[in-house]
Amino acid sequence: SMLHAGVLMKLGGYGCFRIAMYLMPEAANELSWIFLILTGISVVYGAFSACVQTDLKYINAYSSVSHCGLVLFAILMLNQTAATGAILQMLSHGLMTALFFALIGMIYGRTHTRDVRELAGLMKIMPFLSVCYVIAGLANLGLPVIGVIAVARAGGLSELAGRVHPRFAQIFALLVYLSIGPCLAIPRTASTSFQMLAPLIGGDAMRQLIYSIMFFAAAFFVALHPEKLTSWLGRILCPTLIVLIFVLFFGCLFHPVAEHYGVPTAAYASLPGLTGILNGYQTMDTLAALNFGAVIALNIRDYGIEDEQQVRRSTIRAGWIAGAMLLLVYAMLTHVGALSGAAWPGGSTGADTLSNIARGLFGPVGQVLLAAIFVIACFNTCVGLIACVGQYFHELLPRIPYPAIAAFFAAASMIISNIGLEGIIRLSTPVLNAIYPVAIVLIVLSFLPKPEKHGAVYRFCIAFTAVQSIAAAFPIPVLSPLLRALPLNALGFGWLIPAAVGLLIGLLLPKKTEKA
Repeated sequence: SMLHAGVLMKLGGYGCFRIAMYLMPEAANELSWIFLILTGISVVYGAFSACVQTDLKYINAYSSVSHCGLVLFAILMLNQTAATGAILQMLSHGLMTALFFALIGMIYGRTHTRDVRELAGLMKIMPFLSVCYVIAGLANLGLPVIGVIAVARAGGLSELAGRVHPRFAQIFALLVYLSIGPCLAIPRTASTSFQMLAPLIGGDAMRQLIYSIMFFAAAFFVALHPEKLTSWLGRILCPTLIVLIFVLFFGCLFHPVAEHYGVPTAAYASLPGLTGILNGYQTMDTLAALNFGAVIALNIRDYGIEDEQQVRRSTIRAGWIAGAMLLLVYAMLTHVGALSGAAWPGGSTGADTLSNIARGLFGPVGQVLLAAIFVIACFNTCVGLIACVGQYFHELLPRIPYPAIAAFFAAASMIISNIGLEGIIRLSTPVLNAIYPVAIVLIVLSFLPKPEKHGAVYRFCIAFTAVQSIAAAFPIPVLSPLLRALPLNALGFGWLIPAAVGLLIGLLLPKKTEKA
């Protein structure tokens, strides 16, 4: 299995490069759109098939179908950037899937089963292999999905952060909820969607104020019943959003606005992966994932499922499915944005980039299509965030009714949203640079076996990471210049070395000190 997945499966991609593209370039140009559709289907089908399997080998096999579909999809883009990505994907998949099959073989040799339903508690008896499996999984999943899984396994964000210290759990949860709540994320939903509507209705301050009032009023009334989010958003608005994104994507496939991708900026040209991670902080997906797990669990219980183990498993499965959909949507938007960057360079935000390509493909109808996509997406996000934040503060302040808290945050977000999208992004950048490293380290530490025995690891890792990330994001006399001189800080990852030092100190502390 290791040889087949790690080496032999790559012969197909190699054959497409060396034979199909070089010997039949005209056919490749003419027929590429057909195979793009087929490979797109295989990516989604393989991902969803992997989600419902119970045999470890089948999970890895179907996920490999999805990964190899991404390779072929990139090859069919017929440009150098996509070809480079396809080669890197083949290399990373070969290493990752071979590691998975090796671990599956070791697990089967000790347990004589590959059925995940019979492997509960595996981390307690096989901690080293379990940690290796988690590392392999981190190569296969994004942080948002890992965040949902971490919260579900710990029993909630407060329980996860409480492994550091009860006071830290209160402060960290408060900062996260305020970040994804009225301070940053919720106001951005209105300002972003208004920027898409501005070419249609006008972009003056009065119109933005009226729109924000209507937007948050509607979101507030829907968020009054968070247990009904699955029926209202999951069955109606989310499928509509996905259909609209597919329309925009296939428009680019059938009528590309440029022959090649746009030239990347200097930061992306030199360090594309690291720059993508740092700019990904602005999505706040990971911070939201730490909280949306609670909303997912609430909706699952609303269906009559009360067993905590079953709720936890269902929440984790929902996270996997959401991760597959995020991968698909981000891949489509990446292709759309790359073409738009070539045809209309110089866009200052993603909203500008998408507006240009929507108008170029469909004219005025394209702007209406894009506005519908953004309004639905932002409305979905706004409702979910108001529900999350409202429930958290209602539990924190039980004397204040949930509707009053939700109304307060909707009103506060409405006021902040009127400073505009670019203003909110400028405000959010240092805040997210300070919070995100702590969230990432906390998520990674959650997969350590026997967390009750690693209290010192949690405390030192989080403390060292927080000090560096805060000092790097905000000017602190004396401390900031020292910590900004650490290796990797210029790349935005200066917190890695303090986190590693904290991990070593926590592991090396004697048992008596750790208990104290």
